[in-house]
Amino acid sequence: MSLTFYYAPRTCALATRIALEEAGADFDVVRVDFAKGGQREPDYLKVNPKGRVPALATERGILTETPAILAFIAQTHPAAQLMPLDDPFAFAEAQAFNGYVSSTLHVAHAHGPRGSRWADDPAAIAEMKRVVPRTVAECFAMIEDRMLKGPWVLGGSYSVCDAYLFTVAGWMEADQVDPARFPKVLDHRNRVGERAATKRALAADV
Repeated sequence: MSLTFYYAPRTCALATRIALEEAGADFDVVRVDFAKGGQREPDYLKVNPKGRVPALATERGILTETPAILAFIAQTHPAAQLMPLDDPFAFAEAQAFNGYVSSTLHVAHAHGPRGSRWADDPAAIAEMKRVVPRTVAECFAMIEDRMLKGPWVLGGSYSVCDAYLFTVAGWMEADQVDPARFPKVLDHRNRVGERAATKRALAADV
């Protein structure tokens, strides 16, 4: 299988890289330089017109959106057992978790560094940034109390959901959220960080 992974350092694309490493996938890598506006360059917009990362080029076309890419990696590398592929309900639970991270937690985080997506008024942007510690903490409270089954997100088995949670949990300090408030999430972050695939992904996330 031919795969090309498009990423920018220190973004949600890290979850995809971790999943690719966990799957033992063979993939090429293209770095998109956000600092130089690489996500808006015509060549990259041909890959992903959304101007975002990650993107994963496959033999059948290009995939975008982290939940979709994570599901694809799990489904195309079943031996890695990165999702409950034989249990429709459990698979849907995994999709629900990844959807929450993507559509709610990540959006709450983005109101800090990327408030200009939603407003032009400096005062409005400042207000969005001000509430980020509260809204992001509310998301992690939901995960801590209701969604993280333990020891892994889905229970007894590691999955792509764990790579995704590890990635966004790494933003807590930048969002002025004290990780100590969420001991289960913090413990999870520490354990995922010790996995060999995570270490390889982090070393390459430059």
